[in-house]
Amino acid sequence: MPQENSGNSMKLDASYWNSRYEEGTTGWDIGYVSTPLKTYFDQLTSKSLHILIPGGGNAYEAEYLYHLGFNHVYVVDISKKALENLTHRVPNFPKDQLILGDFFTLQKEFDLIIEQTFFCALDPTLRSNYAEKMHSLLKPNGKLVGLLFNVPLNISEPPFGGNKDEYLSYFKPLFEIELMEAAYNSIPPRKDSELFIKLRRR
Repeated sequence: MPQENSGNSMKLDASYWNSRYEEGTTGWDIGYVSTPLKTYFDQLTSKSLHILIPGGGNAYEAEYLYHLGFNHVYVVDISKKALENLTHRVPNFPKDQLILGDFFTLQKEFDLIIEQTFFCALDPTLRSNYAEKMHSLLKPNGKLVGLLFNVPLNISEPPFGGNKDEYLSYFKPLFEIELMEAAYNSIPPRKDSELFIKLRRR
C-alpha cells in the first residue's frame, strides 16, 4: 500500500495498517476466502500460474490457493503483522513469496492478479495509478480478477467506495473488460454491493 493518504487527513502507512491488524479493527476481514473468489479459484486448471495478491492482508485467498496446489502465489502488503498472520496459519507458505513493502514499487510480472479489498483501501486519488501499475505488473493477456465495492462507502477513511462508471474510466484504456457485473454469489453482508471483475491486459 502507499505510504500515505494524500487526499485525506490520515496517513495510510505501515503504522496505520499494523495498528488495525493488532487491534482487530478489520471489519472488511471476513475470516475466509469470499465465495466469488473461491468459485473462480476452483475452476482454474493451470497450477503453474504466477499469481499476485496485492494488499493481501490476512490473505485467506493465498492460503486457499496454496492448499489447492498453486505454488507461485505472491502476497504483497505494507503491514508486517498481516503477513505474520498468514505465516502463523500456513507455516509452509514460501517466505520469499511474502513481500513486505509498497505495491507501487513492486517489479515483477504475473499471469493473474487478485483484487480483494485492496482497491478500496487506497487513497482514491491513487486509482489511476493503481490501474496503470496493474497493467505494468501483468504479462501480456494477463488478468486482473476480483471484487470491487459498488456502493458509496466512506469518504474519510477506508474502505472507500465507488461505482462501475468510475471504475471503467480507469480500466478501459488499459484492459479488455471481460466482465464487470454485480456478483451473483456475494456473501450475505455484501449482497448487491460488489462487482465481480475480470479484466484482460491489452
